[in-house]
Amino acid sequence: MSKARPTRADYRFFLEIPTRWMDNDVYRHVNNVTYYSWFDTVVARFLLGSGAINLTDSPVIGVVVETLCRYHAPIAFPETVTAGLRVERLGNTSIRYGIAIFREDEDSASAEGHFVHVYVDRATQTKPQPLPDRLRDAAAALVVPGAAA
Repeated sequence: MSKARPTRADYRFFLEIPTRWMDNDVYRHVNNVTYYSWFDTVVARFLLGSGAINLTDSPVIGVVVETLCRYHAPIAFPETVTAGLRVERLGNTSIRYGIAIFREDEDSASAEGHFVHVYVDRATQTKPQPLPDRLRDAAAALVVPGAAA
């Protein structure tokens, strides 16, 4: 039994990303590695835009511990995609972001997945740390109950 493709209504934050000629592979569609770049980009743009994280001096940093991507339909240059972002789980030291990639004006996702950050002490980059209030508040605005697959 296949799972229904997510729609734009399932996400809370959106970022348009133009595809590039170099994103296409020999099969004339966007290569799988590019999707992970889009995942990373939408999470980073959300965190920086919300002021939840400062790249140079935030006391904690997010370390990616898990990613997953499911592909539903091909995408090819020259299209503009929209990355949709939601929070599927807000823990004490981690956040599971749900991400979907949408073609042009399509409502159903061409790809979907998740991206898990564990927040650690910047200096040691090993010891998990509680989410700072500003990060927790920003992420809470994206929570979609029951969204985790």
